[in-house]
Parts: sequence; structure tokens; C-alpha cells
Amino acid sequence: MDLLRSLPIGLYLEQPITWLHRLDPRLKVAWLMAFLLTPIAANPYWRVSLVICLMVLMLSSLLPVRVWWRQMGLVALFSILLFGVTLFAPDGLKVAHQNRLPIDDVAIASPSTQPPVFNSDSTIVSPPLPQPTAYQYVLFDRSFLKVTRRSLNLAVRVGTLIFTLLASTNLFLLTTAPEEITAGLENLFSPLRRLGLPVTEIILTLTLSLRFIPLVLEEVQNLVRSVRTRAINWKKLGFRGTTQVLLTVAERLLDNLLVRAEQIASAMQVRGFTSPSRHRVKWHQFRFIWLDWLSLISLGVFLSARLVWGSL
Repeated sequence: MDLLRSLPIGLYLEQPITWLHRLDPRLKVAWLMAFLLTPIAANPYWRVSLVICLMVLMLSSLLPVRVWWRQMGLVALFSILLFGVTLFAPDGLKVAHQNRLPIDDVAIASPSTQPPVFNSDSTIVSPPLPQPTAYQYVLFDRSFLKVTRRSLNLAVRVGTLIFTLLASTNLFLLTTAPEEITAGLENLFSPLRRLGLPVTEIILTLTLSLRFIPLVLEEVQNLVRSVRTRAINWKKLGFRGTTQVLLTVAERLLDNLLVRAEQIASAMQVRGFTSPSRHRVKWHQFRFIWLDWLSLISLGVFLSARLVWGSL
């Protein structure tokens, strides 16, 4: 199995270039933070609208179906499974429901021509009181399945939050190159330099981390293939032997990764990366087009709608 090509989450799609690829990375970071922060203290209608908005974005971006289905299928399946489990799970409210008035007062206030009904312990069973509205706390109750208003609200909250978190970040990584991400973050955090924060060093570390992930996957893939070619009989090894083999593989993986890191550090020193002020590389050139201005206006409308209709 090729881990570099079959990894379902977090891959960057270079081709085809969609309108999401052409957006300024700083605007995409702002939209991502809007999708991640606006569900906080929002009503269920706003949370569901975020899910619909993400689905519309994925469909309107004209990404290949095999790509976004492969990327979002597991996320949607996990969110639906979490929604179903939370929906039918107990809501945690163990409240003993009782009549508002004592039984004798109810019998006096609403006398009935029918004879009273007694329990086995010779107590009078009062008839159910008429409800002034159609409100029902229990929405569905069949056999062992029970849905209440609290469980439904909690299921919508958890399912939509998980889908919004994973789908928005995955769509962002799918349409934004690592160099654009780091360049956008450096530009957004540049005012923090006045406070003495090493913004350039932090962004360079983030860039190296993003570039180091494929190397880690490659090393894991090579070690898995090397173990498979040796045709190890895991049943004869037992628990102790299997543990020793896994520890050996983990040690070899750590050694290989440290060697790769040392090679990257040596290559940077040879190319003059001694300090940010002496060797600066422009990862991305920022320029606003009409699509970016339209996206910025849409972001303002989006945040205004959250303040007007999304509050609890």
C-alpha cells in the first residue's frame, strides 16, 4: 500500500486548479477561522447551515468527484455515526416527573363522574392533566430507542462540529499549498514582531514540519515493505517476540528520521540559512484579484449573519 498516495486526509491537490486554488491564502485562513469559531455558542440552525455551506463549497469548486469523495467520505461517515450514537444515547437527565398539585387537590379541583381508580397499594391514580401546549420532551420512544429534545440537540451539536472541523480544514489543505499557508501566516502574524516574537523562525519551522510529513510516511512505508518481504510468522513469535520486532522497527524508524533531519539541517546551512535577516526566501507573492475582493465581502456578510441569526 502506497501511503503517500492513499492517505485520505490532508493531501494537496495540484491539478486541476479551481477557483479555491486562486484565492489569496490569507483569505482562506480567515474563512477557515470563521468556520471553526462561529459554531461556538451558536444555535443548531446555524450549525446545520455551516454543514450545508461546506457541501456547497465542495460541489461548486468543481473538484474531481473521486478526490472530494475520498477526502470527505470518511469524515461524513464518522459524523453520521457519531450523530446516531449521540441521538439514541441517554440524555443524562434523571428527573422524576410528578404532578404539579397533590392528588386530593386535583380530585377536588376537577371532579369526575367516573369512579376513582385504585392501585395495588390502595392509592388513587389521578388522571393525566391536560397540557396547555403541544410541547413534548420525549420525541420518539419505541422499545429501547428513545429520543429526547436534549439528545437531539446534543447529537446535532456534536455531529455538525466534527464535520465542520474536519471538512473545513481538509478542504483548506486540499486547495492550499504548504508554501502559501506559511506565507499567509507570516504575513498575518507580522505585527507580532513588534512584541519581540520570532515570527519568521516559527513560520520556517512550520514549513519544515509540513515538508517533513511526506518523509515520515515514506520511511514508514519502506519499513512496512521490509517487514513484509521477510515473511515473518507472527503466530510463532508470540507476544514477546512480536513486541521485540515492533520495538526494533520503531527504533529503526526513529534513527532514519533523525538522519533525515540532520541532512535537512546540513542542506540549510550550506545554502546560507543561518539567520532570517541574512537569508530570506519569498515563498509566495500576494496579489488581490476580483475574486479575493468578492470573497472578502462574502466573509463580512457571513460574520454579520452569524451575529444576527446564529446566536442562541
